[in-house]
Amino acid sequence: MIFLTLGSYPLPFDRIINWIDILIEESEFEEEIFAQIGYSNYIPINMKWIKMLPKDEFDVIFSQASGIISHAGMGNINMALKYQKPLVVVPRMVKYNEHVSDHQVATAKKFEQLNDVLAAYSIADLKDRLFQFKDFIPSKRITTPQDVSNRIKIFLNSI
Repeated sequence: MIFLTLGSYPLPFDRIINWIDILIEESEFEEEIFAQIGYSNYIPINMKWIKMLPKDEFDVIFSQASGIISHAGMGNINMALKYQKPLVVVPRMVKYNEHVSDHQVATAKKFEQLNDVLAAYSIADLKDRLFQFKDFIPSKRITTPQDVSNRIKIFLNSI
């Protein structure tokens, strides 16, 4: 099962749900998709869904999923890296009234550059990334307290 999760930000993210519905309709998925749609207004036609899961249920579904499709929020990115789950992110964008800034675009680009996620910015991108999905293995991240301390020092010295 692939888990589509859109986070808990209180704005709809109808675009990604609609894209997945279209791709399912076109028979682009062999695997079942389960969605947590949050504050979205678009109701999925071709997948099982729920508005919001309790945190403990969310964690179980996330950990058991074969892969994750998500907005480009840090919580889901970090969790996917923790569980070594393939992750396709579609950043929320201001021009679609999905967020108050386009910071998720920068986040998606940076984590894609690090080989931690696959990023999609259009339905064509999403279709392509989902074909890469099964073979995608995010880079293993090992962070020590010393690494974090060094990054903070570098940042503080730069301002």
